[in-house]
Amino acid sequence: MEKEIERLEDLTHERLAELIVVMFHQILVHHGLYFNEAVHQFGMEKALEIMDSAWKKSYRVQTRRLAKTLGFSFEDGIVQPLLNMSRDDLLGLVKSLGANWLASDGIWFQSVEASYSMLDAQRCAGGCIGRFCAFEAHSIKSFLGLEDHAGLDGLKKALRFRLYHQINVQSIIDEDPDSVVFRMNECIVQSTRKDKGLDDYPCKSTGMVEYRSFAQAIDERIIVECLGCPPDHHPDDWYCSWRFTLKEDSDT
Repeated sequence: MEKEIERLEDLTHERLAELIVVMFHQILVHHGLYFNEAVHQFGMEKALEIMDSAWKKSYRVQTRRLAKTLGFSFEDGIVQPLLNMSRDDLLGLVKSLGANWLASDGIWFQSVEASYSMLDAQRCAGGCIGRFCAFEAHSIKSFLGLEDHAGLDGLKKALRFRLYHQINVQSIIDEDPDSVVFRMNECIVQSTRKDKGLDDYPCKSTGMVEYRSFAQAIDERIIVECLGCPPDHHPDDWYCSWRFTLKEDSDT
C-alpha cells in the first residue's frame, strides 16, 4: 500500500522531481496572470512597461538563486549552460523553442475545442494572439534596440525574430519606400494538413489580429492589408500574404 503523502519529505525521489516541474509551471502561469491583470487594470502599453521592469528584476533574482542551488554560473544575464553550447546547438535550440511555442498554441486550441466548441476555441485564440503579438513585438523591439517609430525597416527585422519565423519559410518583398509585402511561403500548420489530405485551416480572421497587433506594436503608423489568407484561394508558392504600409503622421 502506497504511503500517505502529508508533507514534502514523504515524496519519493521521482515524485519530488515531478513536483519541481509543477512548480516551474505555477511560476510561469503566475507571471502570465499578473501581466494579464496589469493589462486589464492599466492597458496594454502601460502593462508592457511594468512587465519590462518586473521581468528583468524577477529573472535575475530567480536565476541567481537557481544558479547557486544547481551549481552553475550566471554572468552578464546569461546562464553558463547556454554559453557553453556551440553556435549550431544554440540555433537548433531556437528552432526547438519556436516549435514548442506552436505546439503549445495548438494544444491550447484543441483543449478548448474539446471542452466547448471550435467557435469558442477560435475566440480564445483570437483574444490570446492579439495580446501575445503585441508583447512579442515589444519584446523583440527591446532585444534589437529598435526606436519607437521603427518604420518598415524595423518591422522587417522584427518579423525575422518571431517564434513562428523559426519553423516556417517566409519572404519579404519591398514594393516601394512606403510598403512591403510579407508572404508565408511554407506554413507548417497548413503543410501538415495538406499532407493529411485536409483543406487549409481558415486562419484569416486570426491573421488579421495577429499581424495588425504585431506591426502596430513596432510602429503604430503601419497599416495592414490582407492580400490573401485561407479560406481565400492562394497560389502554390504561398499560403498567406500581407501588405504593410507606413502612413506618415503629419504631426510627427
